Order: sequence, then C-alpha cells, then structure tokens
Amino acid sequence: MLEDLENPNPSANSQLKNPPRSPELWFKDQQLKHAIFKMRRTHKTLNLGAEDPFSLLSDQILSLILSKLPMSQRASNFLVCKRWLSIQSRLVRSLSLLDWDFLESGRLTSRFPNLTEVILVNACFRSSGNSAIVLSHKLVSIHINSEVVNDGFIDKGVLLDFDSVDRGLKTLATGCPNLRKLVLINASEEGLGLVAEECLTLQELELHCCNDMCLKGIAGIKNLQILKLVGSVDGFYDSVLTDIGLTILAQGCKRLVKLELSGFEGSYDGIKAIGQCCQMLEELTLSDHRMDGGWLSALSYCGNLKTLKLQSCSNIDSSPGPNEHLGSCPTLEELYLERCQVRDKDKRTMKALFLVCKSVRVIAFRDCWGLEDDVFHFASLCRRVNSLSLEGCSLLTMQGLDSVVPSWNELQMLQVISCNSIKDGEVTPAMATVFSVLKELKWRPDSRCLLSLSLAGTGVGKKGGRFFKRA
Repeated sequence: MLEDLENPNPSANSQLKNPPRSPELWFKDQQLKHAIFKMRRTHKTLNLGAEDPFSLLSDQILSLILSKLPMSQRASNFLVCKRWLSIQSRLVRSLSLLDWDFLESGRLTSRFPNLTEVILVNACFRSSGNSAIVLSHKLVSIHINSEVVNDGFIDKGVLLDFDSVDRGLKTLATGCPNLRKLVLINASEEGLGLVAEECLTLQELELHCCNDMCLKGIAGIKNLQILKLVGSVDGFYDSVLTDIGLTILAQGCKRLVKLELSGFEGSYDGIKAIGQCCQMLEELTLSDHRMDGGWLSALSYCGNLKTLKLQSCSNIDSSPGPNEHLGSCPTLEELYLERCQVRDKDKRTMKALFLVCKSVRVIAFRDCWGLEDDVFHFASLCRRVNSLSLEGCSLLTMQGLDSVVPSWNELQMLQVISCNSIKDGEVTPAMATVFSVLKELKWRPDSRCLLSLSLAGTGVGKKGGRFFKRA
C-alpha cells in the first residue's frame, strides 16, 4: 500500500508483481502507518547523517514502537538518548528498589511515573556492604556482620525507622497512584493509610515485620484482593501478629481473595473472623504458624474457600478437639502440605485435618516429615480425590499407598517422586489396576535408582576400579 502511494503511476513498477510489504503487526495502528509513510517521503530529501529520522515520530508513536520490543532488548534503549530514556522509563511497570534515597528524593516517581508493581523490602535494610557474609530469606538479602545481629535476630537499627518509611510511602503514593502491587517492610499505620488514600487501584500487598496496629492502615485499602502478612521470621525479626490484628483486617478488607499468614500467633477466633467477614476468600496459606490448638474447626466458617496451603509448619494443630465439633469446609477443593511436620503421636491431628477437608479433590504432600503409613491412611476419609502428588515422603511405603489409593474411584492423576521406601517390585495388583486407568502417571519413587541409572556407564561408584588396578 505504501509503495503505491509513493509512486502514483503503477505501470512504472509493473515488473514488481508482489511488492515487499512490512509485517502486518506494524500497521494495525493508523497513526503508525502515516508516520512511516512520512518518513519514507522525506527520506530522499533529508540528510540522515545530520538529522535523526526518529525525530519525525511523536512520543506516542515512538512509545508504541518501543513497547513492541521483547523485554531482553529494552534495557539498551535507556542509553540511546535523553528522549529515549524518558520514553522507555514511562514504559516500566515493575521495579525492585535497592536505594531508599532514590525514592525519598522523588527521583523514582519522576523517572518511572507509570509503575504498577514496586518491591521496597531490600531498600529498607541498612546493610553493611563491606561484609562478605550475606543473609538471605526469599525476598530479603542483606550483608551482615557481628554488629547487626542481636540475640539471634537482625538488630532493629538495621531496619529503616517508621518515619523514614512513611515519608517514602507518601512520595510513592502521590507519584504513582496507579499502583497495583506493593511489597514493603516495617510500615506504620500512618504510612499504610496514605497508601490507602492515594492508591485506589491497589489490589496486592505484601507486608513484612508487621504487627496488629499497622493492620488498621491496611483495613482502609478497600479494593485489596491479595494479601501476605509476615509477622515473625527466625533470624530476621520477631513481630507479633495475633487475633486482634486479623479481626481489624477482616472488618476492613472484605474483598480478599487470597490471604497468606506467616509467623502468625493467633487462634480459632482470628480464623473465624476472617471466614465470617471475608466471604470472597478462595485461598488461605499458613506458613510457619504458631497458632493455639483448635484453629482447624474455624475453617468451617470460610464458606467460599477452595484452596488450603500449609507450609513449614512444625505442628498442624496441637489440640483439634472432638471430631463432632470440627465441622467441614464443603467448598474446599485443594489441599497442599509442604515441608510440614505431620508426625502425630495420638493420631488426632491429621485425622482432624482430613475430616475438615474431606471434600478436597487434590491432595499434595511435598517434603513432609513423619508421613508414615498409618498417618497417610486418614486420607481415605476424602472420597472425591482425583489428583494425588507425593514428593520427598521417605517414610511412606507401598503398603500405605495400597491402603488408600485403590479406594479413590475418581483418581485421574498420580505423582510419586523421591519416596525411597516405595519400591517398584512391591506394586500390588490393586495398584497395577489403578495405573491402567489413570490419565496421568508420574512414577519415580526411588531417587537412588534414578541416580544409578544416570551414572550407568560412567564408572562412578565402582570404588576406584576404573582408575586403580591391582599390581
């Protein structure tokens, strides 16, 4: 089309039956088509060595072009010129901050005004850059020495104080009002209240080192849907998060869909408040919880809960109470346990868990300690399971698997990985029948067998026989 416009006489190019055309993707926007046509018209008269052809494009068109580039090629765009630096900065949507002064001085919001996702955790630590020792925990990674550790925890002086964090949050909230996700640490009620007032579109929040009082500020974020609260982390901080904070949170954030509580010291009352007020809650994750016994029965108040995840829990529920008082969560579909201690002396805790979650269709155990045959047997209380995943459960045997799995008539997917006590030679006829009707089967129970197969033919494991010969 553009070639015809440049040469109004089609007969002049009669020999070109199929003139070359640019990819269709570049011509979806009509303004972009006219801009390229204008550049081609002026190409014959301009001295391209003296003038930049991109100067003919408006900022809007150039921004559209740069946004089409893959992420791997966008970093170099900042180095072309000041104009490209400004335009490419406006295209940045997510950022992890390392220097708090860059935020507090206003340079962050002036350079990246369209941010929607900001991570502030690492910038809130005054780490010692001269130390070669690095302490890491998920998002947090800081340099430490003997001066920053106190009684096994990071000293409070290493964290930015409330006033500094509040000033930074005020600058961020006013400069980037379209934030959708925010990750921060050691924020106060006032700072979070400023975020709630300015960032009306905020939907996801992750708050570390939080306590009950700061949750008053979070309660003002009316459109919050995804929330992660980290109270206590061994080796980093030991903030207290209890039922009081959860009750405040539940009364304000009634549109929560996903909630994760880490290092939480609450009980039955806190989980009950969340279930009664947050009726849209679909996913609940409890990580390294320190809750009092009896909290499992509060899950029956979560009327829309679909997924329950337990991670790094040294004790599921120390005192679940009588079975007739537990209730159940009829909408629950998925149950995940990862790095949990499930060894149960009186065989009450795991039975109570499966009674509450008896309607689940997906069960997954990963690197759980104490998952013996008699503990796994309680999974038979769940009659509608169609997917089972076992990984790193070294105490479970084929006998325990055979006592439960054949009773699940709706089972479609089975995954057994690195469960070293389950042997291929011990597969029973009932399990073989189950294997024959599954839609998906991943069977690698013995990790040592996999290692020997991968080393076959290499000579490794031959006690030096390949390299040393007797005289």
